[in-house]
Amino acid sequence: MEEKKKILIIEDDTDISQLLYTALTKAGYQAVQAYSGTEGRMLLKTGQNNFALVLLDLMLPGLAGEELLQEIRSQSDIPVIVMTAKDELDDKVSVLTGGADDYITKPFEIREVLARIQIQLRHAAKDPGADRMVCRDLVLDRTTRQVMVSGRPLPKITKQEFAILELLIRHPRQVYSKEDIFEYAWEEPYMGETKTLDVHISNIRKKIRTVTEDEYIETVWGIGYRLHP
Repeated sequence: MEEKKKILIIEDDTDISQLLYTALTKAGYQAVQAYSGTEGRMLLKTGQNNFALVLLDLMLPGLAGEELLQEIRSQSDIPVIVMTAKDELDDKVSVLTGGADDYITKPFEIREVLARIQIQLRHAAKDPGADRMVCRDLVLDRTTRQVMVSGRPLPKITKQEFAILELLIRHPRQVYSKEDIFEYAWEEPYMGETKTLDVHISNIRKKIRTVTEDEYIETVWGIGYRLHP
């Protein structure tokens, strides 16, 4: 019998937490609840819980969700879906560039939450295929999810950043549209908003520059991006 995937709910609103707990349990997941940032951090650090995904509220007592997200991302690539009442684009971009894999605005429909969880778990379980992908001195290790340039690892590559590079490195001479890159990296329909993707591309470039002055990602104006072969 397949073991149920365990999901950590970090939410201080007891009604929302219980709604999520009930829905996840009915959907066949094993749900664990934490009601503060510090409690969530403790559950993540005990080593007794092999969580497949985290649902993270931002407005938390004890330890803010943004701080906890940074801690999680510095130690793990576990999928994190942030839940918040903030709905401005800048807030969304800030959360995504801070390491979140997805973003859900409150109030939400529980069916959407379940669908987004399925997307992230499917993404995390994707068949890695070839272990290493190489373009010039850029190497992607799909087993460790690490990116190396000239033998040196890039700092804190997020899941979306890795997916963007993974797509571009498949055919370095090919120009990929922003729509194609977004739908591959986020596994959801592209709705015409380019700022999130552009910020991720900018962050990748900055991380590469910490290792080398060589340019790897080329902007093809009016179309999208490609790797310099």
